[in-house]
Amino acid sequence: MKLSFVIPAYNEEALIARCLESVGRELARGSYDAEIIVINNASTDRTKEIVLSFPGVKVVDEPKKGLVQARHTGHSAAVGELEAHIDADTQLPLGWVDTVLDVFENNPHLVALSGPYIYKDLSLPKRALVKLFYAVGYLFYFVAHYVLHLGAMLQGGNYVVRREALDTIGGFDTRIAFYGEDTDIAKRLGQVGEVRWTWKLPMYTSGRRLAHEGIVRMGIRYAANFIWVSILDRPYTKGYTDVRS
Repeated sequence: MKLSFVIPAYNEEALIARCLESVGRELARGSYDAEIIVINNASTDRTKEIVLSFPGVKVVDEPKKGLVQARHTGHSAAVGELEAHIDADTQLPLGWVDTVLDVFENNPHLVALSGPYIYKDLSLPKRALVKLFYAVGYLFYFVAHYVLHLGAMLQGGNYVVRREALDTIGGFDTRIAFYGEDTDIAKRLGQVGEVRWTWKLPMYTSGRRLAHEGIVRMGIRYAANFIWVSILDRPYTKGYTDVRS
């Protein structure tokens, strides 16, 4: 299966190179059929220049700013059977691609796969608190998905979907700006196949948003948006702040 990496980037000159280097390292480990697409989402810094310095990486300009808009544009440009929707401040751990391909090849009814973030730039106590929130979030997911049949769980910036399934549900809902986008796509994909969240697919990422806005506040905000989208089909939080330092 061909794997398309779709990476939205708005003013990510500080971190986009590390992200692309990690993807390159993973793909260099085997003979994978893959493509890397970066969506330059209205950047005003050196993001596009840095991305173009990586041979073989495709840049697609999306002047309308917004994470979900950028993901949708990337989906339209991708040609792989599988689409890995990761973020510009993420880094793939060793074996990430092998895990993805193995799980999808052995589960024909699987339409989406996701896992947790590892915030390696946060302190140990803060990382422990993040794990606690993940545990609580997984409990919410378990009850909502398996008991109430209200939705599913994906981690935005660390999920892989079958392109065919994404086409079937009409792609991304570009009315959503930021919060709740992963819950929305998980819920709709769950109507056409299996959506799986696993601890075995971690992804390194920056803790900049958690550090800027506070772990507890962000945990409550994500929980509220998960519940709102799962039950009411709309996010609780409308606006968002760009955090780049």
